[in-house]
Amino acid sequence: MDVVCYETLEPFTTKDGSTIREFIHSPAQSLAEATLEPGQSTVRHRHALSEEIYLLTGGGGTMELDGEVREVREGDAILIPPGAWHALCAGQDGARLLCCCVPAYSHDDTYVE
Repeated sequence: MDVVCYETLEPFTTKDGSTIREFIHSPAQSLAEATLEPGQSTVRHRHALSEEIYLLTGGGGTMELDGEVREVREGDAILIPPGAWHALCAGQDGARLLCCCVPAYSHDDTYVE
């Protein structure tokens, strides 16, 4: 049984500029928490292979997905299909979110503009 304790997770910065703590990374999928400071944005990017789900667990901001822009907040879930360009700009309270990727997140599958 794999059980991961949050306190043991080492944060790192992804190619999109967010700070993440990866809970689980298997060959099939990954689950991580990402944080953005108030006003911080991810670099607009896409994943050729991975489908992503963002679940905002705190704060909020502005989400852009293939040119469509929408305000998002705690409790919102966003489906990001493979190949879709996307970016998140945190609002005044920052943003905290869970990111689920299938297949698992890879720097090699992340393409920035």
